[in-house]
Amino acid sequence: MEIDNKSIKAKDTFKLRHGKHTLLVLGGSLGSRRINELIEKELEFFQTQNVQVIWQCGKLYYKEYKLYNNEADVQVHAFLNNMDFAYAASDVIISRAGAGSVSELCVVGKPVIFIPSPNVAEDHQTKNAMAIVEKNAALMIKESDLEIDFENMFSQLVNNMERRTELGQNIKKLALSNATKDIAEEVEKLLKHK
Repeated sequence: MEIDNKSIKAKDTFKLRHGKHTLLVLGGSLGSRRINELIEKELEFFQTQNVQVIWQCGKLYYKEYKLYNNEADVQVHAFLNNMDFAYAASDVIISRAGAGSVSELCVVGKPVIFIPSPNVAEDHQTKNAMAIVEKNAALMIKESDLEIDFENMFSQLVNNMERRTELGQNIKKLALSNATKDIAEEVEKLLKHK
């Protein structure tokens, strides 16, 4: 997914203001009740941080949260079709930590705050997020710590361009952008040796 050099066009596509930071919130296609509750609670805080929000709340929650489309600098979407522009427009991303999301966000190369779902088998989302956090490539907040840690962690990240750049560069290094090609080449080698 190529997002480099699309930032201006992406912000224009979403009708975002160029002088503000942009937060992209991803809770999955169905949505995440806990992330949606957090974003709803923090909308006023985001205004104080000079942040505009692209909020993908999920189709299960759209009716409940679409009223926030009437707020300045908030866009609520059930689903985002043009993810490349959503990623390109964002300065910070909040996301769950499923394997697909983590993999895609590594390719994107933007600073991420993972909020893993605690309601999954063997707490695998926390393990996925920690694998990235341990490489200084993302931040993570457990759902149980959101009330205590979110505002402090978010404001430190959004107001520190060096830290955002560092996380973005580090997560991009973890991307397996040629994975399909590499697997195909390995299969070809194995077939030739048989």
